[in-house]
Amino acid sequence: MRILVINCGSSSLKYDLFDMAAETNLAAGGIDRLGSADAVHKYSVRGVEKKDEKLNVPDHAAGLKLALSVVVDPKSGALSRLSEIDAVGHRAVHGGTKFTTAVEISDDVLEHIKSCTPLAPLHNPANIAGIEECRRLMPGVPQVAVFDTTFHHTIPKKAYLYGLPFEYFKDFGIRRFGFHGTSHHFVALKAATHLRKPFAELKLISCHLGNGASVCAIDYGKSVDTTMGMTPLEGLVMGTRCGDVDPGVLLLLMRDRGIGLKDLDQALNKNSGLKGISGISNDMREILAAADDDNERALLAVRVFCYRVKKYIGAYMAALEGLDAVIFTGGIGENASAIRARSCQGLSVFGIELDELKNGVPAFTQDGVAEVSAPGSRSKVLVVRTDEELMIARESARILSHRTVTRIILKSAHKPIPVGVSVQHVHLTQEHKDALFGKETELTKKNDLRQPGHWVSKETVSLIGPGGRVDRVGIICPFRKESQVEISRTLEFRLGIDAPIRASGDLADTPGIVLEGPRGSAKLDRGVICAQRHIHMSPADTEAYGLKDKDIVRLRAEGPRPMIFGDVLVRVDPNFVLELHLDTDEANAAELTNGSICHLEGIQGQK
Repeated sequence: MRILVINCGSSSLKYDLFDMAAETNLAAGGIDRLGSADAVHKYSVRGVEKKDEKLNVPDHAAGLKLALSVVVDPKSGALSRLSEIDAVGHRAVHGGTKFTTAVEISDDVLEHIKSCTPLAPLHNPANIAGIEECRRLMPGVPQVAVFDTTFHHTIPKKAYLYGLPFEYFKDFGIRRFGFHGTSHHFVALKAATHLRKPFAELKLISCHLGNGASVCAIDYGKSVDTTMGMTPLEGLVMGTRCGDVDPGVLLLLMRDRGIGLKDLDQALNKNSGLKGISGISNDMREILAAADDDNERALLAVRVFCYRVKKYIGAYMAALEGLDAVIFTGGIGENASAIRARSCQGLSVFGIELDELKNGVPAFTQDGVAEVSAPGSRSKVLVVRTDEELMIARESARILSHRTVTRIILKSAHKPIPVGVSVQHVHLTQEHKDALFGKETELTKKNDLRQPGHWVSKETVSLIGPGGRVDRVGIICPFRKESQVEISRTLEFRLGIDAPIRASGDLADTPGIVLEGPRGSAKLDRGVICAQRHIHMSPADTEAYGLKDKDIVRLRAEGPRPMIFGDVLVRVDPNFVLELHLDTDEANAAELTNGSICHLEGIQGQK
């Protein structure tokens, strides 16, 4: 599969052609100063670099034609004709709330991207221009949109809501979205490979530091918070963007100083950040050089920048309740050792320690990862070279592969999947059963469950959390090696516990609770989760549906309120009976009960 990646900026166009068999780059280039008669085009084909200057490239359409002339050239091009391109992957900055993954572009998809333009007025119009021109020039080639925002769709409501009147969120969609998702996702996967641990078991903080900058907290493979907000203005101090600022300052400037909306927009986006503080440049290299020459404002800009990074690293360590690694990436994060050092200064008390020599001259592996933490550091510090274009190509290939597989599966998978509603319950060890009910007491069966060998006991326990208690909670047998408590989001508030969404048995770094029975109590140091929605399948079921263990799928639930459930985990065991497990909150939202049915809608991800 050969995939062309197009990244259109407001006055630039970048392109890369990948052969996905070995993820090799066949051609790459960039055009700067679009819209002028002084454009610069740098490009390389099969490793041969060239540069053309003072070109007349009036718009993105002209820029795209210039890029394609490099990719398809009878003498030196990577391809002989456009039909050899299997797909085009486009960077799309803002997808709003509708798109939680990359998506093949249709007329409806393009219209939705256009509707998100007010959320990214500097970026989406350029992205749209590239999409429309590629669709015109290559009408038979699939086009895929890969959004900056989709990696952050897993951020919980408590993190993405602003403290504004709730109607602003409900009526106008005012909320935090986050950006740089493609980069954060790419470097986090690289870090997991380097650490030789499953991505879905790591707690990571990714610092993408460049002219645009953001920090992302990643818990068990999912973005749970990020510094950028509804627009790319929020968060860190950036090249020309202000980052976090008191809204009252903006009101004062407009009300008392007479600064108009247009001028304020220009100041916040173009004249603030490193450029605004230093008075020199938005380029960190120039600012560091000036700081070395004792320029006070340059030094102040560096200090402000690094302080904000360090502050968010500390905040996200608290949010994650632990940390496996900090990642530095982006033009500044990868190349400025002084910025990494200042950003980590004083964090040794939290288990983050740099090795000065390694940080000064990072030793990158062939995969573009350098470990710069000290040998005794509890959390690793990694410098990872990002490649957003390769990630866009990967996501495009994934979407097209899933489309093909899904079409095959949906033709053959007509068998409905029954729903099982799982109320709050506990799984006990023999030891904890003895503590709660006495060694001499045997639990008695109330009723069998659909899964063979599993049953609910007549006996119940009470859950006691820091915020309250819940009585008469059922026990599911047989006994387990470790006790586990599964609750819904509704019960979280009553108990005063924030439980992570986890697969059953995945209990690392989960909160604890006190269990109370008629004969005593037991304190669990960990084990409280909100169970990830999942399907139990036998090997025969997976063959019928074309799935395998740990695949992630979407299901369409039938009922009074039809609903699509995404992020459904496939769990496979020879003893399982086909059944979708939802908790009470999820089932109530769709008005589903035990025995309701759903159907396979598509594949989101594969192991």
